[in-house]
Amino acid sequence: MAKSRILIAEDEPHLREVLHIQLELAGFEVIEACDGEEVLELAQHVRPDVILLDVMMPRKDGYEALKSLRASYATRFIPIIMLTAKDTKEDVLNGVQGGANDYLTKPYDRSELMLRINNQLSWSRQQREANPLTGLPGNLSINRETERRLGSGEPFALLQVDIDFFKAYNDHYGYPRGDEAIQTLSRILVDAASHHGEGNFVGHIGGDDFVLLSTPEHAKALGQEIIDAFSSAAPSLYDAEDRERGYVEVKNRRDELEHFPLMTVTIALVSTDRAQVSHLAQLTDIAQELKAHGKGIPGSVLVGERRHAETRTPDAERHAA
Repeated sequence: MAKSRILIAEDEPHLREVLHIQLELAGFEVIEACDGEEVLELAQHVRPDVILLDVMMPRKDGYEALKSLRASYATRFIPIIMLTAKDTKEDVLNGVQGGANDYLTKPYDRSELMLRINNQLSWSRQQREANPLTGLPGNLSINRETERRLGSGEPFALLQVDIDFFKAYNDHYGYPRGDEAIQTLSRILVDAASHHGEGNFVGHIGGDDFVLLSTPEHAKALGQEIIDAFSSAAPSLYDAEDRERGYVEVKNRRDELEHFPLMTVTIALVSTDRAQVSHLAQLTDIAQELKAHGKGIPGSVLVGERRHAETRTPDAERHAA
């Protein structure tokens, strides 16, 4: 794994050297700048993961450098921790209002500095990996969290959630309304996860596909709550005429008008205390097989591993989504 890159902007040579040594010993790659102009040049070229920015520097002070860093698209989203001997409320506000992510007063505690750097690295990674539509963790985070749970050896459950007839809805109403449907399901998943114990994880694979990781004992109740909430919310996403007749008319691949029912959800449930799973690809394959089976069952459905458990709500006959 590549080392995280930290750019130090500090004009005092001894403090800069101490910081450099501490950060290298902590496993970071370190780049140094001795004034505000140099930090701007280096930030553009090396794209650090975090910048430690001293306030009092020659040529351009920390506040001016901060303003320039935030004005450039190339450096706008780099986490910046301000380092200063000043600790007045006005100084802190100047840094935060200018776009600093954090503020540390000299003399700082080494462990506190490392904690703040790691917090910023974690926040930055989450922002990069998040789905831009829902703000939920994306595929990289989903895979990492799933592999972590597999590696722990503790049983867990994976629920893969997919909207049925979403393409027809999206084609009929357009992308903005499609995005609204996806965001509706996203909120339902987050709410359900918060209702069933701690340690649940919700991720957005992409499009209308989501993942929820939980414990085996909560999984079925979670799935049923998602089904109930989406069944209640979905009709309100349609225009009154379509809602009353229970379908939308959309041209199929043969350019023929076809009736597609109101959206439902298919949930594939894989619990590692019932299915022997040793790696991520195997878990994904089982979930995909279950989801394919669930797509053939009318209405919203929760399909358990080996098809031992199926919970569905009655609805119109399914068509190809």
